[in-house]
Order: sequence, then C-alpha cells, then structure tokens
Amino acid sequence: MKVLHLIPSIAAVRGGPSLATIEMVNSLRGFGVESEIAATNDNGDVTLLDIQLNVLSEYQGVPVRFFERFSPPFRGVREYAFSFGLTVWLWQNLHRYDLVHVHAIFSYTSTVGMFISRIKKIPYINSPHGLLCQWSLQQGKLKKDLYLSLIEKDNLLGAKAIHVTAIQEQKEVNLLGLNLPIRSQSLGLDMPIMIADAREKLHQTLNISIEIPIILFLSRLHPKKGLDYLIRALSKLRAGDRNFAFVLAGSGTPEYEVELDGLIEKNNLSDLTYKLGFVSGEKKNICLQGADLYALTSHSENFGIAVLEALASGTPALVTNGVALSDLVREQTLGWVVDLEIEAIAKSIEDFLDNPETARLMGNRAAQYIAQHYAWDSVAKGMAEIYENVLLSKS
Repeated sequence: MKVLHLIPSIAAVRGGPSLATIEMVNSLRGFGVESEIAATNDNGDVTLLDIQLNVLSEYQGVPVRFFERFSPPFRGVREYAFSFGLTVWLWQNLHRYDLVHVHAIFSYTSTVGMFISRIKKIPYINSPHGLLCQWSLQQGKLKKDLYLSLIEKDNLLGAKAIHVTAIQEQKEVNLLGLNLPIRSQSLGLDMPIMIADAREKLHQTLNISIEIPIILFLSRLHPKKGLDYLIRALSKLRAGDRNFAFVLAGSGTPEYEVELDGLIEKNNLSDLTYKLGFVSGEKKNICLQGADLYALTSHSENFGIAVLEALASGTPALVTNGVALSDLVREQTLGWVVDLEIEAIAKSIEDFLDNPETARLMGNRAAQYIAQHYAWDSVAKGMAEIYENVLLSKS
C-alpha cells in the first residue's frame, strides 16, 4: 500500500496537525505502510522553509516533497498556500499512489489535492483537523459557506472517508448533514524522554523561586485559544494575592502578540508573565515537564496535541469543554475541565494552587495513561486499518 499525505504545511510553527502528520507518517512506515508527504515550503505567515524543492528528501526522518508556496504581500493569499509546482506534480503523479490522505480543508493545497484525486479517480480520505467544527466555521462564515457550497462540499462528498480524531469532532461534522462516511481514530504521541530535573531547570530559566507554581500555556498564539479568558482569570487570582508564574510558550501574528501584551499589562500580570516565544526540542520538554499545570482554554480544539504532550510529560491539564480531549481529562481525572468562563477558570486554578499534592498525583496518573493508550504504534495500526477498509470498498 502506497499512501500520499497531502498537507499545506508541516512547519512546526503551524502547530499540532503539522507535527502529528510527520509522526503519523513515521509510525505508518514502521508499521509497513509506504507513506510520503507532499507540502508547500510554508513556514508561517511570512517566512519559507530553507529546504530543497521539487524532490523527495528526508525531513525530520520522513520522506517529503516540498513545493514553492506563492508568497505575495497579501496575507490572505499567502495563507491560502497556492503552489503551481505542487499542482503540476499532483496532476502528473497521483496515479502512483493507492490512496491520498488529505489533511485540512479551505486551503489550496488540500482543495486541489481532493479535486485532482476525484478527476483521476484516486481514492482519498480527508482529515479536517477541526476545520468543520462549528466555532471554526463561524470564523469568516460568509466566505467559508461560499467556499463549502461551491467547491469543498463536492470534494468532501467524494472522499472515501472523513477521519476525525475525537467523538466531539464527529458530532460536529454530523451536524452539517452532509452524510459523510466518518472514521474515528485519535492522534498519537511519541513519548517524551523524561528530564529528571525539568522543574528546577524551568525555574532557573525564569529566574524564580522553586516554590512558585508555574502555569504553562504552550500552543499557537491565536484568538481561538481563549487566552483573553485565561489572562483575565489569572488577573482575578493576582488580585487575591495568589502567587504563581504564567509562562506563554508559542508564537502568533505580530498584531495578535501586541494585543496579548496589552491585555497582560492591562490585567496587571506583566511581572508574573514570561514570554518564551516558540519552543521546540529540549526547551519544549523542559517547559512541559517542568510546569505544574498546563492550561488550554480554547473556544474549540478538535484534538489538542499539546494537551496530550503535557499529560504524557506528567503535567495535569486545565482545559475547557471546547477541547476535544476534555472528555479524557474528565473521565480519567487528569486535571480540570471547565466552561469557557472567567470565574470558572479562576476557581479551577485556585483549586490547583490549593491542592499541589492532588495535582502531582493527577500528573503521575496522566503520564502512565497516555503511555498505555496513545503511543503511535497503536494509532498507526488503527489508521492502517482505515486505509485497508477504504481500499477494499473502492468502486
């Protein structure tokens, strides 16, 4: 079985789906499924990856073909990830693959991949990565409604299956009434190498006392993540003389980062907030393992790979009900699950601050549970079964 994974970008700055696609392909190859990636050289809003184009090369341990992303000064066009070179290559080469696994929608790369697959009668599945969830569809609603009705609906209906990563995402896709064949399979995780003194190292990095509990946000900086709610909740705790450090690890658009800076200052949190920017490798592991609480108060999160990473690192999580993994956190008691409300978030963080031993027990339980149930080996097996069923049913 030869599978092409098609995604607009696998740059780390694009967040969880990009990282998960690389790890998925790596695990599938280890499971015996011949898999490759085709993507643009996108590396965020403005920059491009410094990588060889138009050839199959190894990138982070997996075979990838990169193609030039059209990069005019207009952000909307850049974000659409148009690539003439990718279009030509897909038209000439898709017949070499048994199946195309398309990641994302509402992007040129994904749209043209599904369209050409339909024309060439190559079976394909789509992983929307939350883009068919209600919150996402409400952002730029008129444009997305038009795009969906004119182009993407036929592409989705032509898919052999829609791959969702959680029950919550499946429910939201069903609400669209498109009668799509849906297959559910969670994403996985490469288990982290544990750093024995991660907590001490993180406190040293921040130059703060080891007694101060650290609340970590590690994700893409975006309005979807509900940081305005989290910051206002932390401000209420600050007003109550609660002691903590707030670590922001991630990057976003310059405009949004300026907005966040203003919000942090307005809420009297500047001296308690530590902005680390985008982190990766050992620095990321130190953040995840050294923090005392991981917080993700998103409006909507179809999976939340960073939540999984935090839990695997032994750090309990505070998540909102909009995060698909909230069911896991609640059912296995791996942290706190709250509504997206300032008072509710503040109360749960206060509970965490008042019960450090309970939080540590949650973290220990989380690391054990994630290692047992979310390792990529078992996830790859599930994806391979989806592929096999799709190919057996093709007509």
